[in-house]
Amino acid sequence: MTPTKSYKRVFIGITILLVLCFITNISLGSVVIPWLDTLASLVGGSVEKESWRHIILDYRLPKALTAIIVGSGLGVSGLLMQTLFRNPLAGPFVLGITSGATLGVALLILGSTFMGAAAATFLISKWGLVIAASLGSMLILFAAMVVSVKVKDTMAILIIGLMFGSITSAIVSVLSYFAPADQLQQYVFWGFGSLGNLSWLEVAVLFAIFFLGILLSIIAIKPLNTLLLGENYARSLGLNIKLSRFLIISATGLLAGSITAFAGPIAFIGLATPHLTRQLFHTSDHKTLIPAVMLLGSVIMLICDCISQLPSSEYTLPINAITSLIGAPVVIWLLVRKRKMLF
Repeated sequence: MTPTKSYKRVFIGITILLVLCFITNISLGSVVIPWLDTLASLVGGSVEKESWRHIILDYRLPKALTAIIVGSGLGVSGLLMQTLFRNPLAGPFVLGITSGATLGVALLILGSTFMGAAAATFLISKWGLVIAASLGSMLILFAAMVVSVKVKDTMAILIIGLMFGSITSAIVSVLSYFAPADQLQQYVFWGFGSLGNLSWLEVAVLFAIFFLGILLSIIAIKPLNTLLLGENYARSLGLNIKLSRFLIISATGLLAGSITAFAGPIAFIGLATPHLTRQLFHTSDHKTLIPAVMLLGSVIMLICDCISQLPSSEYTLPINAITSLIGAPVVIWLLVRKRKMLF
C-alpha cells in the first residue's frame, strides 16, 4: 500500500471519529439528549422537546465548535514551534505568548483594587478579559518578532521567549501576593480554562483570527519543510530565514494568543498533538501534518471536553486539568513504546 493511500484511510478514519465525537459532545451534559434528537436539531428537524433545541443551538453547539477551534489551533501552533526550534518539548508557550495573555488578565483582575468600583465592573467582563489577554499576548508577540529579526540564532530566540515567560510569571506572582481573596479566586478560575460561555459573536471573532493563523501556517508549509534540513542548509537553498521566522511566529501568535484570550490557558494539546500525529502518520511533511494535526487536535479536545462534563452530572471539571491528566500519560506511553520498538 502506498503512503498516499494509507494517509487517505487514516484521514477518513479521523474525520469519522471527529464527527462522532462532535455529536456525542453536543448530546452530553447535565441534560443528556438522545443522538437522533441531537442530529435533528442540527439539521433543522423535529425534536421531542423544544427546550433541547434551545440547549443545543445556543449553548452546546458554540462550545463544541470552540473545542474544535481550540484543539486544532493549539495543535498547529505547537507543530510550528517544534519545527522552528527543532525541539520536541517546544509548544505554543515557549515564546511567552500564553504568559503574556495571562499577565494581561492578571493585571486586569488582580489590579482592579486600584480602580473604581464602576470601572472595575465594566472592565472585568467577558470582553474586558478577552481584550486584556489579547493585548498581553500581542505585546509579547511584538517583542518576539523584534527579537527574531535582530537575532540570528534560533535557539537564542527560544531562550529569550522562556525568559519572557519567567518575567511575566514573576509579575503575576507579585500581583497574586497582594490581591484580595475574591480577586485571586476569579483569576484562578480563569486559569482553569473554559470552552463554554462563548456567544456566537465571540465564536465568530475567534474563528476569524483562527482562520488567519491557519492561512499563514499553510503559506509557511514550504519554509517549514525546508527548516527540517537545518538552518544552514535551508539558507543555502535560498530560504529567507528571518522572513520565515516572522511568518511562523506570526501564525503561532495569532493562534495561541486568540485561543488563550477566549478560552484561557489550556495545557498539553499544543505540546502532545504533534507527537501523536507524527507517530500515527510516520511523516515529517507539513503538507500532511498540518491538516492531520488540526483533525486530531479537534478530536482530542472534544474527548477531553466530554470527560470534563461528567455526563449526567451538573458539575463540570476544569478543562485544563483534564487535558493534562488524560493526555500526558498517553504521550508518555507512546514515546516509551516507540523507544522499545526502536531499540
